[in-house]
Amino acid sequence: MATILVTGGTGTLGRLVTERLRADGHEVRVLSRRTPPHAVDLREGGARLDAAVEGVDTVVHCATTQTGGDEKAAAHLIAAARRAGVRHLLYISIVGVDRVPFPYYRTKLAVERTIEESGLGWTVLRATQFHDLPVMLFRALAKLPVLLLPAGVRDQPVEVAEVAERLAELAQAAPAGRVADMGGPEIRTFDSLARAWLKATGRRRAVLNVPLWGKAYRAFRDGGHLAPEHAIGKGTFEEYLERQRG
Repeated sequence: MATILVTGGTGTLGRLVTERLRADGHEVRVLSRRTPPHAVDLREGGARLDAAVEGVDTVVHCATTQTGGDEKAAAHLIAAARRAGVRHLLYISIVGVDRVPFPYYRTKLAVERTIEESGLGWTVLRATQFHDLPVMLFRALAKLPVLLLPAGVRDQPVEVAEVAERLAELAQAAPAGRVADMGGPEIRTFDSLARAWLKATGRRRAVLNVPLWGKAYRAFRDGGHLAPEHAIGKGTFEEYLERQRG
């Protein structure tokens, strides 16, 4: 069995990847900023990162932050992986990072390119957004009496456990480069997702679709973040909401 390091291994996705790999009999090290024994801030690197990577066959890179530093974190991780002789670096990215000029997407694309040029064996999987992302958005927007949504924008949410399953499969295989994207089973308007969430949570809000502006909004509106030809996920948004309610 392999020794596998999962960065961000206590997060929404990384925790499930870790569970699946351990169930398959692998030795899994969990790297996160605050959880020992491998409590490491990748943006800082250092000796603790080298110790975490030493003797590892494969790294599954799930760690990310919305506050910046992902490129620096990837550079530190790659350097440590080279020193340790890591065989395979697997990265989870987002569908549309090369089509939507959104700052976080640009960062994910930059990390992809850094990994591709690293000299390591690598795999990149792009997935659509998880079910919990629109829910987080709706919760924030529902603080107002009217739910204001970006007009004309659709989404293709995917079940995080299914993405974790795919990552675990890829981690146990040889480096494969850029693999096929992974999207949720349905492409839905934000309006329909919001109304499903309101119904499931018993909230009452008027829903208003508001046109926005800018290149990123136009790219989202044009479906740059969707993968209709790779709608391989099975879990629907309503099924996710039912589990959350239960």
